[in-house]
Amino acid sequence: MPALDGLKIVDFSRFLPGAYASWIAADMGADVVRIEHPRELAKQQAMFGKDEDTAAAARRRARPSYTRNKRSLLINPGAEASRSVLEKLIAEADVLIEDYRPGVMASMGFGYEAMAALNPRLVYLSVSFAGQTGPLAGRAGHDPLALALAGTLSRLNGTPVPSLPGLQVADVLTGAHATIALLLALQGRTRSGRGEHVDVAMSDAAMPLLLVGMGRHDDLAELPELGAWHPKGGVWRCADGEYLCTTDMEPAYWRRFCVAIGKPEFAERQHDPAGHAAMQLEIAAVLLTKSRDEWFALLSEAETQAMPVYSPAEALAHPHNRARGMVLDVPLAGQAEPLVQLALPFTFSETQTMPPQAAGAAGADNAAILAELGFDADALAAAGAFSAERDSRA
Repeated sequence: MPALDGLKIVDFSRFLPGAYASWIAADMGADVVRIEHPRELAKQQAMFGKDEDTAAAARRRARPSYTRNKRSLLINPGAEASRSVLEKLIAEADVLIEDYRPGVMASMGFGYEAMAALNPRLVYLSVSFAGQTGPLAGRAGHDPLALALAGTLSRLNGTPVPSLPGLQVADVLTGAHATIALLLALQGRTRSGRGEHVDVAMSDAAMPLLLVGMGRHDDLAELPELGAWHPKGGVWRCADGEYLCTTDMEPAYWRRFCVAIGKPEFAERQHDPAGHAAMQLEIAAVLLTKSRDEWFALLSEAETQAMPVYSPAEALAHPHNRARGMVLDVPLAGQAEPLVQLALPFTFSETQTMPPQAAGAAGADNAAILAELGFDADALAAAGAFSAERDSRA
């Protein structure tokens, strides 16, 4: 049986950091109900566009891995007609996840204090840009701003001039930390019998990227100069225009690397800063003499630390990632072509995960969820519970 079978989660999150935690939970058997605000869905269409083709719209909707195995309740949390529905749902839940700015949930009537009074065993997970407290608590922001506040954007790409990352680093870090915090809070509840408010900030979650530098320097102004090469590895352009990454920082690996590329004299110069720039140029010139895959084969034979810089498409097709079960082909109802999604980034010897079920349309589960709660969908629709009109309580 999946580890979280029987756990009930009400998920108000709209973006990856909060949705990541409910993704893990849903794949591990929790009953996750996504609260889909019609106004937020309209915002998403404004940001990312809208597919007029029905099949394309269904694929766009279901494509994100972190939306699978969840049920969808399309409802306006700010509408007065929705209050009784959501309160009953939350009263029976174990966890509430939300990612609004501090104060927004309370303005809609679903803040922590009110929900803790309604359900004292509720674990209330708030994921936000800068947290629920502190001078910047009310600020809005996405991934790069969290990295900037954490002091990590300045060094993330290793160049003297910071730039926007090409991936959602803070989002994934926040999602992983939120998942850990959620599971710890549930473990705490088994001992105390009470839920609690869990406050996860994107800026906080990005700060562990500083751990290695802080562990090596009392004064972080002494961190190595950005853009200066050191013989601990590198990303090298090869003859075919592709790139190879090496991480031969340990002396034995560095020696093997130097011998393999025909520069054995560099082995004793790993700690010769004055010669590093010239060494880098010579190594770069050598790596330009063979293709990426030729160098990978040669360096693998020499047992150095090297890996081709794969594109996302190459990585998804790679035999190792496929053998590890990291890539899933998820069927989508009514379509011959499955979705390519990621599995959870860990495996168990005994515990099973849920079979992957792609997300349906927003509100696809309204009828079933409302029936379980004892509400009439037609009456709620007539009262405006599913309308995108401005919230009556926000």
